[in-house]
Amino acid sequence: MDRSINFYNGILGMEIVERKISPRGSQLVFLRFPGTNCELELCSFSGSGNIEVPEDLVHLAFQVEDLEWCMTKLEEEGVSITEGPIEAENGTRFIFTEDPDKYEIELMQYSKK
Repeated sequence: MDRSINFYNGILGMEIVERKISPRGSQLVFLRFPGTNCELELCSFSGSGNIEVPEDLVHLAFQVEDLEWCMTKLEEEGVSITEGPIEAENGTRFIFTEDPDKYEIELMQYSKK
């Protein structure tokens, strides 16, 4: 959980909205980007064991204002960009990276056209 909180809060800049323990003992942390209403819930339940995330099965995508800044921040933090940057025909640019648990993360900057 600490590695995930560092990634989403410390590197991606999401704010911690709430931390609590669920009735069954799961550690829950709710985060969101400043100025948004959409929350991401991180859940850790030690009794569930290790979870393997199959490649290309699932990913989270976040719109960013400045993809160059994000790439610089990831590099400074030692987080690899696994694909990209790529520019689509409509001018949208994006990269892929992974969180500490290997969930694929897409960061995209829409074209300002």
